[in-house]
Amino acid sequence: MLEVEICHMKMRNPTVLAAGVLGSTSSSLNWAARSGAGAVVTKSFALESNKGYPNPTTVEVEGGIINAIGLSNPGVEAFKGELEKLEGNVPHIASIYGSTPEDFASLASQVEDLVDALELNVSCPHAMEGCGAAIGQDPDLTSNIVGAVKKSVKIPVIVKLTPNVTDIVEIARAAESAGADALTLINSLGPGMRIDPETAHPVLSNRFGGMSGPAIKPVALRCVYQTYQNVKIPIMGVGGITNYQDVVEFLYAGASCVQIGTAVMYHGLEVFQNINTGLEKFMRDKNYQTVEEMVGMAHQM
Repeated sequence: MLEVEICHMKMRNPTVLAAGVLGSTSSSLNWAARSGAGAVVTKSFALESNKGYPNPTTVEVEGGIINAIGLSNPGVEAFKGELEKLEGNVPHIASIYGSTPEDFASLASQVEDLVDALELNVSCPHAMEGCGAAIGQDPDLTSNIVGAVKKSVKIPVIVKLTPNVTDIVEIARAAESAGADALTLINSLGPGMRIDPETAHPVLSNRFGGMSGPAIKPVALRCVYQTYQNVKIPIMGVGGITNYQDVVEFLYAGASCVQIGTAVMYHGLEVFQNINTGLEKFMRDKNYQTVEEMVGMAHQM
C-alpha cells in the first residue's frame, strides 16, 4: 500500500531521510533505513573537505531551528568509504555540492557507482561563498550544473531548490529543461538569525542561518503546489513534516514522496515508523489503494 517508485527507485514507503540529518556516516544512514525510512540522503559533501563554521552552529527558535553549519564535510574521498558500507535494503541518494558545473560533474562521476541517485544541493542558504543558494537563485547557472552532471552520469539526478527566490517555478523549469529527473522542494528558509538579549551578540557564529522545522511548512507546501502545476518530473516535498497529516498535505499538493529532517531531531528515528503507521491507517480509512492516487489531489478541487 505504501510503496512508491521515484526515478525507477522502488521505495517501501514515501518517507526519506533528508540531507544533513544523521547522514555523515554509513552507520547513521543504515540506522535510519532500519528505522523505517523508505530511502536515505547523505549529508552534502564536496570534492574537498570543509570544516564549516565554528560553534555555535544551531539555535532553536519558535517553530523550528536555525542552523549555519557551513556544509562541513570530509571531502569525497573520505565519504566514498562511507558509501561503500551502505546496506542495500533502501535506495541511497548522495547529496553533493560545489561551486562550478565542473565541480558537480566530477563529484557525480566519482560516486555514481556507489549510490542510486544524486541530489544536487544548489540551495543551502548558509553555504560558503560561491555555493548553495547563490547558485540556485540563478536559473542559467542551475541549468548549466544540471546539464553538466547529466552528461557525466547515468543515474537519476535530483535538484534541491531554494525557496529564497522571487519565482521558484522559473528555477524548477530551468532544472527540468536541463534534464533533471526530479526536484526536492524546499531547502531551509532564510537566512534568519537570533540575538542573545543578555550579550547583544548574534547567537550563531556565522550570525545568519537557514530555518527548518514546522514553521516553514506552509512555504514549502506552497512551493510544491506551484511547481507541480508547471513541471512534469516528480517532486520530493520537504519542510516541517512531523506527522502523517503533513505527509498527506504534501502528497495532495503534488509531492510524490517526502523528506524528513528536523523532526528526527525532535522525535528521533521513530518518526518514520510513526508516520508510516498513521499514513497507512489514513489510506485505509479513505479507501486509497496506493500513494500515487493521492498525488496532486488538491489540484482537482
